[in-house]
Amino acid sequence: MIMSTLSKWAYNPTDSDNIRLEKIAAIIVSGACCVAGCVWTIMYYLIFGFGVTSMLPPVFVVVVSTAIIISHYTKNHYITVYAQIICIMYITALIQWNIGGIFDSGFVLAWAFCGPIAALTFFSLRQASVWFVLYLINIFITVFFNPYFSAHALPVSQEIKLFFFAMNMGVSTFVVFIFARYFVANTMKERELANRLLLNILPEGIARTLKSKSGTIAEHHENVCVLFADIVGFTEYSSTATPEELVSKLDDIFRKFDALVGKYKLEKIKTIGDAYMLAAGIPVPTDNCPERVADTALEMHEEVEKVQRDSNSSFKIRIGIHCGPVVAGVIGHSKFAYDLWGDTVNVASRLEASSEEGKIHVSEAMQMHLNDKYTLQKRGEIDIKGKGLMETYYLLGRRN
Repeated sequence: MIMSTLSKWAYNPTDSDNIRLEKIAAIIVSGACCVAGCVWTIMYYLIFGFGVTSMLPPVFVVVVSTAIIISHYTKNHYITVYAQIICIMYITALIQWNIGGIFDSGFVLAWAFCGPIAALTFFSLRQASVWFVLYLINIFITVFFNPYFSAHALPVSQEIKLFFFAMNMGVSTFVVFIFARYFVANTMKERELANRLLLNILPEGIARTLKSKSGTIAEHHENVCVLFADIVGFTEYSSTATPEELVSKLDDIFRKFDALVGKYKLEKIKTIGDAYMLAAGIPVPTDNCPERVADTALEMHEEVEKVQRDSNSSFKIRIGIHCGPVVAGVIGHSKFAYDLWGDTVNVASRLEASSEEGKIHVSEAMQMHLNDKYTLQKRGEIDIKGKGLMETYYLLGRRN
């Protein structure tokens, strides 16, 4: 309820999630500092009576409160942030110098450190550095003229000085902690999001390598099973379906394929139009690669048949599988991709292209791995571009 109310402050429907989070943080911190300013006003009035010291905190409250109202109507929360930073850095300095030296005032200037922290949270590192330099200048002035300020200090008992110090250091460090917590939490959130996106593009091991070093990533793998699948009939479907229907249907099919990739611990390489490519044995060698890929192919066939029945469509799947050595690596610098190259990839692609609709077309190399546990039908020799005549088979199912 409270967060819902706060989210309406300076609300703009075009704001991103980060901007909305910034606005909530700004109103919470600024509101809390205004409450603190009211408390300090009462405290200074009770101790020093009416005067400059007791009037400076209300100035802070008025300026920041006005900025909050202006920000709400202009939808620009940076007005509040700037007002907050300026007031907390310079009004606290004036209070510090008016009460007396560093120890006489309980180091009110500790509050000023919230300024650079706020700038670091809401603005760029460069702006935060500027505000930090200004903060250091205030510290230098306070230290350099401390004998003068102490000589003209307001009369304060030792107990009050200790109370000032506890209040100023305790509350100001608490506010700094809140800022730092927000900054770290936001950074971790962005890092987790970036890591998830990277793992959606690259295998986990390759992603770790890419983050730890620059340069070309290329590896040779001796035993890899490569599968190409193509949705037959999808081109005709795309000519009559709406864009939403087309994308939704393909997304539904590929989500099922992705689930199978996860189930059998394979590696999805890429999709091209309505074609799907996956592999087993990369980037880390695994056991039973041919069986994993064969079971995946059989279940892909079943999933497409379910989609065909449920949607009363003419979809069929055409699959080609081959195993052997490949070269794997990452190409590109801006929109990089993990891909495979070599005869194994080319043969698997040719097997898919030359397969019959609704069939799983495998090479003799795959047949040798699967023959004991699966039922295969000999197709005979076919001409594979670049390889000549090759003996191929159709995978029919797993033996009971």
